[in-house]
Amino acid sequence: MELAPSRRGRVANSGLGALPAAVTILYAAQTTAAFPRLSACVVLSASVIIAVRGYRLCVTCENTELTVRGYLRTRTIPRSSITEITDFPAVRWTDPSGRRRWSPLWVLHRGPHETAGIAASKNRNIAALRNWLQPRKRRPTRR
Repeated sequence: MELAPSRRGRVANSGLGALPAAVTILYAAQTTAAFPRLSACVVLSASVIIAVRGYRLCVTCENTELTVRGYLRTRTIPRSSITEITDFPAVRWTDPSGRRRWSPLWVLHRGPHETAGIAASKNRNIAALRNWLQPRKRRPTRR
């Protein structure tokens, strides 16, 4: 199961990198010095990475693991290590060494000015994620 925003939401998420990329291109075009152009290239590279990763934000629930694709990194968490899905929303889990960890789910984060449809969709996705986390009921065996 993949929990991802609509195409419109994906474009909005990529705007976090696309807007600075556009401004950086305009700045680099008007400057003539070497250091500002080099700095603009670095900022442009980071902006493009954030724009692409923003478009690809999602949470993938597989049989034994949860994959969280964020703005800067992708994390795979074993299902057995997950202790809770918080209201933020975030995943609380324990790593193999026993440390408690916390991974935010930016793709499901609810903003204060979202439309009712988008907020409802995110709430459904959070409920589906919590349902996925529940232990599976086994069918009774026939004799």
